[in-house]
Amino acid sequence: MPQSPTKPFIDVLSGQRQAVPPMWMMRQAGRYLPEYREVRAKAGGFLDLCFNPELAAEVTLQPIRRFGFDAAIIFSDILVIPYALGRSVRFEVGEGPRLEPLDDPAKVGTLAPHADLGKLQPVFDALKIVRSALDPRTALIGFCGAPWTVATYMVAGHGTPDQAPARMMAYRHPEAFSKIIDVLVDSSIAYLLAQLAAGADALQIFDTWAGVLPPAEFARWSTEPTRRIVEGVRAKVPDAKIIGFPRGAGALLPAYVEATGVNAVSIDWTAEPAFVRERVQSKVAVQGNLDPLALISGGAALDRAVDDVLANFAQGRLIFNLGHGIQPETPIAHIEQMIKRVRG
Repeated sequence: MPQSPTKPFIDVLSGQRQAVPPMWMMRQAGRYLPEYREVRAKAGGFLDLCFNPELAAEVTLQPIRRFGFDAAIIFSDILVIPYALGRSVRFEVGEGPRLEPLDDPAKVGTLAPHADLGKLQPVFDALKIVRSALDPRTALIGFCGAPWTVATYMVAGHGTPDQAPARMMAYRHPEAFSKIIDVLVDSSIAYLLAQLAAGADALQIFDTWAGVLPPAEFARWSTEPTRRIVEGVRAKVPDAKIIGFPRGAGALLPAYVEATGVNAVSIDWTAEPAFVRERVQSKVAVQGNLDPLALISGGAALDRAVDDVLANFAQGRLIFNLGHGIQPETPIAHIEQMIKRVRG
């Protein structure tokens, strides 16, 4: 039987350092691409695009065609889980997401115990389309939001600068808040398993708002729910490859890696390199961590920033990425410059 070609991205997650680190970008299917803007205009609303399998597959593939990244990430959103739980979720242009707030314990009682995965079938259909269109060496990433981050939007009903509504609820009503987290853990496990079944090679858990929590709360609301998700997925798919991204975790990263059992951790651009090398990369692969603003800057500053990431982390297992999502105003020429620098 012929050997199927290896995927450099998956090799790194499996424990093998690559001489040229595989690369992709968070939010690589997005507004910085003219071809994305064209499809987005055709789709109507943002959720309409997420739930149109052909169009979602098309925007997932656009950055792969243009840049030849080592991984595609399915085009979707972390708030599809609240939607599948029967909550009202809408995206206002220029305003971001709007949900019905779960801002007191009485309202938490109205939360459905399980997500209706049937509502997310378009995501699984899009994964199948992308999988069949991708080069066998290119990995396909499925994802979900971590329970803490998804809960911050569900409690407040929208994004807030410091996630005070969710933090206050977790302090004042920990039982009610735990209920939201438990429902999100169970629903996320089911959702991620369905993404693997539809063709995802690896999974990423985005905890965008992990960094606002004090250490004890971080352990309780970020690390522990993520550990349960990883455990739940691996109970059914023992070798599932999972990347955690607790943005802003800083000194709490080693404990997060140890407790969750993730194969890799994504780091933001503020992470201290020597600390990450010694305490984190010695145990798992790291992904990151170019400052998205360095990518916008271009020129010699971008070259220096790329070289820094490589000097800091390329001796170990590295997936080259940004420290957070690419910004819409990023010039395409700067992305080409970055790719050439990493691969050259």
